Amino acid sequence: MIILDGYSLTLADVVKVARGYETVGLSEAGRKQIIDSRKIVDKILEEESPVYGISTGFGDFSQIFISKEKREKLQRNLILSHATGVGQYLPEDVVRSAMMLRANSLAKGYSGIKLSSVEMLLAMLNKRVCPAVPAKGSVGASGDLAPLSHMVLVMLGEGQAIVNGKLVSGAETLAQSGLKPVALGGKEGLALINGTQIMTAVGCMVWQDAVDLMKTADVAAALCIEALKGTRTAFDPRISQVRPHIGQLATTENMLRLTADSAIIESHVNCSKVQDAYSLRCVPQVHGASKDALRRMEETLTVEINAATDNPLIMPDTGEAISGGNFHGQPIALVMDYLKLALAEIGNISERRTNRLLDSHLSELPPFLTAYPGEDSGLMITQYTAASLVSENKVLVHPASADSIPTSANQEDHVSMGTIAARQAREILDNVRYILAIECLAAAQGIDFLSPLNPGKGTSAAHKAIRQVVPHLDEDRMPAPDIQSIYDLIADRTLVIKVEEAIGTLKISG
Repeated sequence: MIILDGYSLTLADVVKVARGYETVGLSEAGRKQIIDSRKIVDKILEEESPVYGISTGFGDFSQIFISKEKREKLQRNLILSHATGVGQYLPEDVVRSAMMLRANSLAKGYSGIKLSSVEMLLAMLNKRVCPAVPAKGSVGASGDLAPLSHMVLVMLGEGQAIVNGKLVSGAETLAQSGLKPVALGGKEGLALINGTQIMTAVGCMVWQDAVDLMKTADVAAALCIEALKGTRTAFDPRISQVRPHIGQLATTENMLRLTADSAIIESHVNCSKVQDAYSLRCVPQVHGASKDALRRMEETLTVEINAATDNPLIMPDTGEAISGGNFHGQPIALVMDYLKLALAEIGNISERRTNRLLDSHLSELPPFLTAYPGEDSGLMITQYTAASLVSENKVLVHPASADSIPTSANQEDHVSMGTIAARQAREILDNVRYILAIECLAAAQGIDFLSPLNPGKGTSAAHKAIRQVVPHLDEDRMPAPDIQSIYDLIADRTLVIKVEEAIGTLKISG
């Protein structure tokens, strides 16, 4: 069980809960923090002074005082009125991550929510109740109001959940799980939706997948270098030691270990070629820079998953309710846009390597990697697909955080668009998986033509894993199923696992 206290959650914990269905509970400290914070809100509710979100309306309605007898209705209405999401539903792992992150934020004791409401959120999580949360509708400031409202609706017995791939009413889902809807007290609706947990949840899942993607990129590049009879000279550790970026150092080590003991590379050590093209020679510099971006994202996410992002914040030492802007998603928006660029660059350089494999003027391999050029087209059109995905990424990589549009009658006049950036990063990552799958497909075909020479220890493991799902292309067949098979090999981590079983863990950082 993962125990929440609001301070010590790790990204690995988030992944365990989101994808591994690890159960979640509250620490004694977390329970006390929640209870103490609620006592302060209960005291404020008894007073007649206006406090934002507790005894006033929201956004542009913050100047409207709400009487005691209407404050519970105010919180319920907040959830109902803010559930404006549209589009496809977020995947289960993202929703589970968001539920956990919201509970952890509330456990810090700065939100004034009732303990029973947090326990309800965790009970839904542990019983695998997955609210149906539309992906679109958040501008990433005042929190992820729309999507989080859809999450909270199910707590109230409203909205919909996804059960065995089908939409079921929130009330029916709770009944089937043995849970009863909650009635929100003062401040609770605001406490549940005023946060960055959707963009952060997407970010956490993208982070985990990007770790594996960066490793896959090194594997694909090493396969390509083998097929193109590239040199290991550019991976001399002394080169990176005089420009010691952490990602570059890690990539250099990976490339050397992947290609160690390669009979292919050894066969042309003394050839006349002085240096390779940039897409081969500069793998440590390009892949390494993307790994450094991933590390920066990890640092930001680690802070955010243990942050209080509510407004107003209830200060336990003084009993004050202080309005601020911790709900603003700018920290997440910027690193997600940074990661978008880092991922897109992995795709850019991969496509260029694929192009070299297919161009016989550059590769010294059969044209388009077919033994029957002219009669067969070989893998010619796979590069078209890679180029299409690369160009699509160039559109998606435009920084979402560069945009802002006023909301709530200009009360909320600068927003982050962080949730859009996070969703775009996930889409780019998926495109890059396909781009790398195409490179792996082409590189494996190229290595086949160099038989009986064998590739290195790591590249041999990768080549074998690919050939277990995709046979050598003897004559033309549909490449689409082959691309998908290697995509699946990448997505389920099999390719990286097989390589790491052969040579040890591939590095992302020092």
